[in-house]
Amino acid sequence: MDDDNEERTVIEDDLYTFLNVSRDATADEINNAYRRMSRLYHPDKHLEPLKKKEAEILFNKTKKAYEVLSDPHQRAIYDSLGTRGLETEGWEIVQRTKTPQEIREEYERLAREREERRLQQRTNPKGNVTVNINATDIFNKYQDEYDEIEQSGFPTIEVSGMSFSQSIEAPLTLQDTVTMAGSLSTQNGVGSGSINVSARRLLSEKGWVEAEVGAGSGPTLSLKGFRTLTKRTFANATGLFQFTPVGIRPGLFLYDLRLSPFCLVSAIATQLDSHTVGYLTWRAGIHSSMATVLVRDTPTSHTSLTLQFGIPHSYVSLSYCHKMDDQELKLRTSLKAGTFGAILEYGAEKKVSQHTSIAASVVVGVPTGVTLKINPVFYATVTPVIVWAVLKRLVIDPMVREQKERDKEKQREVNKSRITEKRREAKAAVNLMRATFARIRSDEEAKKGLVIVKALYGRLSSTEGGGEGDGEEETEVIDVMIPLQCLVKDSKLVLHEASKSQLPGFYDPCMGEDKSLFVQYLYHSHVHEVTVQDKEALRIPKQCEYNSTSISSHQPNVTSCERQFSGEELFIVVSHTTKHKTRVVFCQSITQAQHLLEDISAT
Repeated sequence: MDDDNEERTVIEDDLYTFLNVSRDATADEINNAYRRMSRLYHPDKHLEPLKKKEAEILFNKTKKAYEVLSDPHQRAIYDSLGTRGLETEGWEIVQRTKTPQEIREEYERLAREREERRLQQRTNPKGNVTVNINATDIFNKYQDEYDEIEQSGFPTIEVSGMSFSQSIEAPLTLQDTVTMAGSLSTQNGVGSGSINVSARRLLSEKGWVEAEVGAGSGPTLSLKGFRTLTKRTFANATGLFQFTPVGIRPGLFLYDLRLSPFCLVSAIATQLDSHTVGYLTWRAGIHSSMATVLVRDTPTSHTSLTLQFGIPHSYVSLSYCHKMDDQELKLRTSLKAGTFGAILEYGAEKKVSQHTSIAASVVVGVPTGVTLKINPVFYATVTPVIVWAVLKRLVIDPMVREQKERDKEKQREVNKSRITEKRREAKAAVNLMRATFARIRSDEEAKKGLVIVKALYGRLSSTEGGGEGDGEEETEVIDVMIPLQCLVKDSKLVLHEASKSQLPGFYDPCMGEDKSLFVQYLYHSHVHEVTVQDKEALRIPKQCEYNSTSISSHQPNVTSCERQFSGEELFIVVSHTTKHKTRVVFCQSITQAQHLLEDISAT
């Protein structure tokens, strides 16, 4: 497991970004990028021994990137698997006439062989802890015939139930998996527990079978099977035998008959969309029942409607969960009504770490639970929220921050030597670029083209989008003016959607942190500024159509106020002069431009 995590955090070279071409670049684009960079790094162009040695290293890296991307065979491997795929043993026997799809299939075969050697080291531990707290006495005290007896002034809070469960998996082969699971629970002073061992065999891509033995309230034996019936339908069946002192208690479950859009089941005609699933469940045995479940799952919500007829209870239930992925939060509510009464439940679930979640809920029930009165229900709702807020602020948030820092520190430690190598390589590249930088900058200045004035990359300060942030920590921000100027061609700079740390002359100054690129540049003698996120594409200058002036201004230091279009985006561009320096500001609305004009007038 540790080896897997380390492999995922090790920095890999991005050959496309190193050549500054897109991932769908043509052979001509790759050739042009290679010729451009080989002229820059060719050892024969540098006379000093140190620079010649540095140029040789970068030239070999450029040549390696070109050889991989210009060869359809190796490029297909790299696109699917990265640089590790090129190092996988066994490629030497793959015919070079194979198509990219055949190459990917061949890799999958080699990867499976490698996976089998590592299966013994892998498990999939899952654990769950549930604590049921009965706090009804806080919000609505029980009233009975013994009220005249003197009672304590403190409300009674009791733990009415607890449960623990844990499971681990042990893959034997790619088709066989053994799972061991155990659980303990107690409810109102009555405890129970069980331990189960199961073996699952994958028959094909369409089905599997599983046998399970367990011990708890007597030995149990179960057989399970799964089968994909059609492209849109699958079935799951389970047969259970429980050995009790009075004999064998059989049970049969036919459930999870899954429906996809435009499927019909039995006498029910239901049209389901791509987010909706129908379940038909039949349970035979002592507690027999028939249930129909409709589930709608979207990126932002999860809705479930259940109708069950059975012995001893029949009911209808509706549950809804609202997903807030940005906050890693889920809000839940459910209503269930049937022969046993009615229950309303609502609560929330918060993900506190990569593998851990915490949840709290309030249950209002008839005839059990908190009696339906406004004040008790209100307090029962507010109290968990307040407790959660305090717990989150004082316990969970510090733990999450500490875990993130540990993960970042581990990532830095794993890549420590790699970062040092990349930093040294970036500095060498910048030294080799200086002559080219001077030539390109001189040419751009002569034709009033694109001149990079300032460029910063790393963890920028929030002020001025990082543009005026001279106080950033040196270790978290690097100057990339020279590398960017060397990438300017025909008064244009184009960076594709990839991490900028892989560009020549760049490196990651703050691994694990959110990084940005700030660029201040001159174009047609006007100063422009732009800030983009690390993996965001950049194209400067923007091609615009100039229309008639949309805002009138009589300020002496405002040189122009025009409407511009970039694609479908509208900008109000205000050019003004301050302290003999012309600055162009892009406003996204007329109101923003008017506020800017007012600020200019005030200064």
